[in-house]
Amino acid sequence: MTKRAGRGRPAHPDILTPAEWTAVDAARHGMSTGEIARRRGVSRDAVKQHLESARDKLGLDDRAGLRAWTGVRADSPLHGKEPDMTAPLQLGPIGQIARSVKDIAAAEAWYRDVFGLQHLYTFGKLAFFDCGGVRLFLEEGEGRDAAVIYFRVPDIRAAHAQLEARGVHFEGAPHLIHRHADGMEEWMAFLHDNEGRLLALMAQVRPG
Repeated sequence: MTKRAGRGRPAHPDILTPAEWTAVDAARHGMSTGEIARRRGVSRDAVKQHLESARDKLGLDDRAGLRAWTGVRADSPLHGKEPDMTAPLQLGPIGQIARSVKDIAAAEAWYRDVFGLQHLYTFGKLAFFDCGGVRLFLEEGEGRDAAVIYFRVPDIRAAHAQLEARGVHFEGAPHLIHRHADGMEEWMAFLHDNEGRLLALMAQVRPG
């Protein structure tokens, strides 16, 4: 008698499914459930389900635990690579400065056509420009009062660990922000200075 194959989806090779990783990366970036749902074009319940499933798989109790989790998806160039803790901490050059705008379409047109900056790309209510190698990041919304300065680092996980060891407070672990068509990944981690103002580390990780 032929044995019937089991029903359901086969087990995913990574610790989380792609949908769970998308929700987790957004949550580690500080986005609310509603923000994730709006940007992904899915329901809040779907986002909640993905986050709850991820927490169950990882044995984490809440979103704070999820933000502190340092996991890397299996198809990332960083997967399986240990951060080099022996290398000296290197901050800079400044890679990006962020500021909020009231109308992203109007701001994009002004910074590109009037101010003359090179427009790189726009994702929804986010627009990016090149300023001689420093990236200007505009986001529609209230945002924060002060601009956020992003420092490039060669190894974002090592920089995160070294600064944490010095007592620096991070909002969460380094996490994937975006993967470009050529496979290059944008990683970030947010921290606070001695007066509680926001700073960030950023790294671009290329395949291979």
